[in-house]
Amino acid sequence: MSRGDSTDEAEPFLPPSSSSESIETPIRASKPVLIRLYISHSLSTWNSRMFEFGSVLFLASIFPGTLLYASVYALVRSLSAVLLSSWLGSVVDRSNRLKAIRHSIIWQRLPVALSCACFAALLTPLGPSYISPLLFAVVILLACFEKLAYTANTVAVERDWAIVVSDALQIPRQDLNAFMRRIDLFCKLLAPVVISLIDSFSTRVAIWTTLGINASCVLVEYFAIAQVYKSVPELVRNQETDENRNEGEAAISDGQIAQRSLAHSTVQYARSAVAPWREYVSSPLFLASFALSLLYLTVLSFGTTMTTYLLHTGFNSLQVSGMRIGAVIAELSGTWAAPFIMNRIGPIRSGLWFLNWQFTCLAAAVAAFAFFDNNSQLVAVSLIVGVALSRIGLWGFDLSVQFLVQEVSNGRERAQASLLTVPGR
Repeated sequence: MSRGDSTDEAEPFLPPSSSSESIETPIRASKPVLIRLYISHSLSTWNSRMFEFGSVLFLASIFPGTLLYASVYALVRSLSAVLLSSWLGSVVDRSNRLKAIRHSIIWQRLPVALSCACFAALLTPLGPSYISPLLFAVVILLACFEKLAYTANTVAVERDWAIVVSDALQIPRQDLNAFMRRIDLFCKLLAPVVISLIDSFSTRVAIWTTLGINASCVLVEYFAIAQVYKSVPELVRNQETDENRNEGEAAISDGQIAQRSLAHSTVQYARSAVAPWREYVSSPLFLASFALSLLYLTVLSFGTTMTTYLLHTGFNSLQVSGMRIGAVIAELSGTWAAPFIMNRIGPIRSGLWFLNWQFTCLAAAVAAFAFFDNNSQLVAVSLIVGVALSRIGLWGFDLSVQFLVQEVSNGRERAQASLLTVPGR
C-alpha cells in the first residue's frame, strides 16, 4: 500500500489540516472567552475537589477511630451520581445552557455551605444523642446534591460547551479538551494538599476555610460563565425552537395525563429511564467508553491501597507525596501528548497507541512485583515508576475517547450521552 493510500484510509475522524494563517486570528480573538471559561471551570473543580477531600478529613476528626462514616458518606455520594446520571443528563439537555450552568453553581455552593455548618455543629455535639446521627444523615443528603450539581456542571462544560466554543472560535477541540483536563488534574493534586495542611492545624479552621472559599468564588464563577455565553452566540442557537418544542410536549402531556393510568405512567417513565442506556449499549463507541471506565477500576493508581502499600514498605509520607506529584506530572504530560498525536494520526489510532503504552508499563511493573520480593523498596519503586508512566497512556486514551464521544453525540442529547460514558475519575 502506498503512503498516499494509507493517509486516505487513516481515520474517519482525522482532523483536517489548515494553514497557520487561518488559525492565528481566531485563536487571538478567542483568548478572553477561553480565559473566562477556564476560570469558571477551575473554580468549580477546585471547590468540589477541596470539599470532597475535606469532608472525609472532617468526618475522620468528628468520628475518630473508624472509617465507617467516611466510607458510607463517600459511597452514597458516588451512588447518587450513578443512579441519577441519566435523569440529570436529560435535564441538562432540555434546559437553557446558561440557566443549567447557573443552577449547577448554586446547587454546588448551597449544599457546601450547609454541610460546613453541620460539620461545625458535629465538632461540638450538644443536646440529645440523636442529633449527631441526624446531622450525619443531613450531611450525606447535601453531599448528594453537591455531587449531582458538580457532575452536571462538569459534563455541560466539558462535553457540550467545549464543542460549541471550539467550533465557534475555530480552535482545535483536542487542545481545548486537554487544557480542561489539565485543570482537573491540577485541582485534583493541589486542592486536597491545601485543605489537608489547614486541617492539620485545625479542623474547625479548615471547615470555615472551605466555606469561605466556596462563598467568595461563587460570583466570579457565576459571571465568568455568563460572559462566555454572551460572547459565543452559537450557545443560544436553536434555543427558542427547543423551548417551543418543550412547551408543546408539555401541553400534550397535560392533556393526556388524565387519561393515563398510574401503571401506564410508571411503565413510560421506566422506558424513558432505560432508553439512554439502550442507546449507549448500541453506540459504536460503547466498547471504547466501557473499556475506559474499567481502566479506572484498578488499585494500580495512587489511591488508598497504593499509599498504604508504600507506607508499609518503609517510605514516609513526604516520599509518598513526592511520588504522587511525579505521577500527576506524568498525567499532565499525557494531556499534552494526546492532542499532539491525535492531530497527526487521529483519535482512533492514538487511543490504541496510548492503550498499548499503558498495558506495557503496567505489565512490566506487575512482573517486577510478582517475581521479586514485594516488600523490597526497589520493587516498590519499580512498581511506582511503571504505574506513573502508565498514567500517560490512561489520560491519552481518555482524551481520545472523549473526542470520539463528542463527535458521535448529537447536540440535543449530548449531556445525557456523555453522563453515561463519564468514568469515575
